[in-house]
Amino acid sequence: MQPVTRLDATFAALADPTRRAILARLTLGEASVNELAEPFAMSQPAISKHLKVLEGAGLIVRGRDAQRRPCRLQAQALGDASAWLEEYRRFWESSFSQLDTLLEEMKRERAAAAKPAPRSSTAAKASAQPAKSAKRKSP
Repeated sequence: MQPVTRLDATFAALADPTRRAILARLTLGEASVNELAEPFAMSQPAISKHLKVLEGAGLIVRGRDAQRRPCRLQAQALGDASAWLEEYRRFWESSFSQLDTLLEEMKRERAAAAKPAPRSSTAAKASAQPAKSAKRKSP
């Protein structure tokens, strides 16, 4: 099976909530079809169809223990899906980091624009002198 085809099968299998619940149960250890069917309001043949999809995607394997066929989680397919998703996580993390930098820069610019410009000491003296001279002229 080609990696893309296997990845497609993995995501298709994971799209169903019943199959995700089955995988979650299998993280606790192997289980029979009857044990996996227990929490669901569906027939054993319906659960078996879900198991075939999971098995076809490489997410589970079925063993043989006399007449019992226990199912167990197969981590490789989940690892492949996780690695594929990781590429996108890194992309979005980088994009959000760049956005954070831009927003901080914009905040600094906005804060700088909102502050009144400090008056220089010579400008303050120049504006104060006409007021003093006006007071001297009137007796």
